[in-house]
Amino acid sequence: MPGAVGGSGRPPRIGILGGTFDPVHVGHLSAAVEVRAALALDRMLLVVANVPWQKVASRAVTPAEDRFAVVAAAASEVDGLEASRLEIDRGGPSYMADTAAELAALHPGAGLHLVVGGDIAGELGTWVRGEELCAAVSLVVVSRPGAAAVLPPPPWRSTAVTIPALDVSSSDLRARAAAGRPLDVLVPPAALREIRRRGLYLG
Repeated sequence: MPGAVGGSGRPPRIGILGGTFDPVHVGHLSAAVEVRAALALDRMLLVVANVPWQKVASRAVTPAEDRFAVVAAAASEVDGLEASRLEIDRGGPSYMADTAAELAALHPGAGLHLVVGGDIAGELGTWVRGEELCAAVSLVVVSRPGAAAVLPPPPWRSTAVTIPALDVSSSDLRARAAAGRPLDVLVPPAALREIRRRGLYLG
């Protein structure tokens, strides 16, 4: 919602967790909830990639509208989380620099907090228009208990947040589904219902 404000009339603090979400799982939601609480964010957006340029060359990706519907179902059950289709509506390859610029235009003065894993934090130099992104967002590097978060050097502005250690990945879930194994508990109930309704990830 353009023009929204945060508490006490201040500009909103918005979290951005971008991803392919193929499919979304409890690890994604856990990280989003933990970061929102730790940084007192007003909103946490789960931004669904339209064309994930780093993945499409290596594997088939579920259509964006299907992935968004599953993420929207999952987010609907968790207070403070929102599914975002900014990258889908923009079309083409999804670059976080474009998404951050669009959010900054929609919410002037907002604090944008981009959530990344420790592995991704080490690859920021490969991102398209990384300098623009660096100027637009503060990074939130998430890590599991007992694992030291490696923060990128300045000029990146970054902080670390520890999240629950949940050993689950989208690639494993796709393999489980293809083999006829259950996704229950690993995928939020509403998201799982949407997956079944759409006949996704079947063997």
